[in-house]
Amino acid sequence: MLRQLNMDTVRQNFWKEEYLREKMLRCEWHRKYGSVVKAKQMAKAAARLPLQLPTLHPKAPLSPPPAPKVVPSKAPSPAPEAPFQSEMYPVLPATRALLYEGISHDFQGRYRYLNTRKLDMPETRYLFPVTTNFTYGWQLGPAVKQELVSCKMCRIESFFRKNGAFALLDPRDLAL
Repeated sequence: MLRQLNMDTVRQNFWKEEYLREKMLRCEWHRKYGSVVKAKQMAKAAARLPLQLPTLHPKAPLSPPPAPKVVPSKAPSPAPEAPFQSEMYPVLPATRALLYEGISHDFQGRYRYLNTRKLDMPETRYLFPVTTNFTYGWQLGPAVKQELVSCKMCRIESFFRKNGAFALLDPRDLAL
């Protein structure tokens, strides 16, 4: 929409009066209906609040009747608590020192420490398989790289369909 450039004082005064009239109408409406709208908003806000149930204070338990006094023999000493045993072996000091060298943003610090720990086999990091998924990788040994012995054409012939993409499939190739 193109703006009209023929603005003279008459047209400017017209728009000025329109603007002031709308402003006065809004102020009048707010003065007349503002409190009603505010009350409705407060009622809706109160309805949205969750229902609060009264708190119940626990009753004091009945005290048991006093027991006859018996001379206690030597009080048993509390059982010594077992020290917290981790499921992982302690980290070598050289590997732990990687944590404090540099920052992860520069591929040092925590980043380098985690990558170094990742290279260790699970049985050198953990005392026992923690989850059942650990049993699949437990004591596999180092990874062995397998070389492809077959020729390129053998792989191509065994991978691609011989009849084309839209050819009818052999019934022996369909799974039921």
